Order: sequence, then structure tokens, then C-alpha cells
Amino acid sequence: MTESQSIENTLSDSTFEIGQFWYYFDEDRWVWSDELARIHGYAGTSEVTPTTQLVLEHKHPDDKARVDELIQSIRNGHKSFSSLHRIVRVDGTVVPVAVVADTFVDDAKRRIGTSGYYLVLQAPGALTKASNEFEAQLRESVTDRIDEVVDHRADIEQAKGALRLVYRLTDSQAFDLLTWRSQETNVKIRDLARAICDELGSIEITPQTRSQFDHLLLNAHDNE
Repeated sequence: MTESQSIENTLSDSTFEIGQFWYYFDEDRWVWSDELARIHGYAGTSEVTPTTQLVLEHKHPDDKARVDELIQSIRNGHKSFSSLHRIVRVDGTVVPVAVVADTFVDDAKRRIGTSGYYLVLQAPGALTKASNEFEAQLRESVTDRIDEVVDHRADIEQAKGALRLVYRLTDSQAFDLLTWRSQETNVKIRDLARAICDELGSIEITPQTRSQFDHLLLNAHDNE
């Protein structure tokens, strides 16, 4: 079973359009899941071989230079990353995505790459050229969804606030991201939100904050 196929069953049941990737620093090599290939407009991984050049070709022109700089930074620094940017699918459709990742190591505990997820934002706002942040667009359905877990509103709102701060998301997008992790880890939203909130005090507000939060988001379910 390939790396891409190994998560096929996990991702196929998600209501979110998400895909996984692996990037190997020294080899400058990318591996995409079939879902990520489809997000870019391909039929699957059998139709495309991802490279750094191809990854950049799919970035929106206004975001390409920033993402190129980010890729060079993570390759040279052997670190993880997160990003909000737009990709351009094969058919020309522009899609806003959030990317969260964490590093992985070899048997000698040496960081050899970074892996993570592309999440197509369910309520995409336009990224502005000036700030590359999404415009504030709230969806009325958020209130209805949160009412289902009203007794746990405080933890959920606090977790959403942290997501909004770190990833520059709208209120609705933050809830979508939290819901995705709940589905991905099979942990209830309220429990996942509480686990995230319990660990917020351990994160220092430094230039490395975003990288640290990526790690928390992708591993919070282990605290349950």
C-alpha cells in the first residue's frame, strides 16, 4: 500500500474536501494523496507526479512568490509550516485553501520532511493582495451548528478564537476546521475543543507560534 493509499479510507468519509501531502527535504520530493490530486483538478495520483515546480504552478499568481519563499524556508530550515493561499485547479478554478503540517522524522529522530493537509475552505473569502488574509464572511449556519453543543459553548468558542488568530480565519471557517479535525480523529467537537484549550497556556507567543499551533491541532486528539 502506498503512502497516498494509506489514508484513503480515512479521508473518503469526510464531508470536507481535504487531501494529504508529504514533502521530503533533502530529496525535494512530494507525495500527494489521491484526494489532494483531485483538489488540484486531476483524476488522481496516477495522472500527476507532484514536484515543487508543479506545486508552484498551481498557486494563484498573487500568492506564488510568497509560497515559493515559504517552501525554500521549510526545506532549508527543516521545519513545518502553515499557510493560507489560493490554488488554481486544472480547469482554472481558483480555490482558497488552508494548509497545516507537522514535521516527521526517520529512525534516528532526524527531521526528514513535513506532512500535513490541504483543507478547501467551505466559506471561502477572497485573499486580499495587501494582507493575504481572508475577508470576514460569516455564515448564518454557524449559530445553528453551535446550538447543538450549547452546553460546551465556552470551550468551542475559545478554540475557535485560537484558530481564527493563528490561521487568520473567519468565525465560520474556524468552526469548519475544528469540525474537520473532529471527523478526522473521531473525537467529539466539544472534547477536541477542550483538549486544545487545555494546552493553549503551554504555547508561547513567539514567531514560532504558528508552527507550534499546527502541532497542537494535528495531535490534540491524542490527549483524550
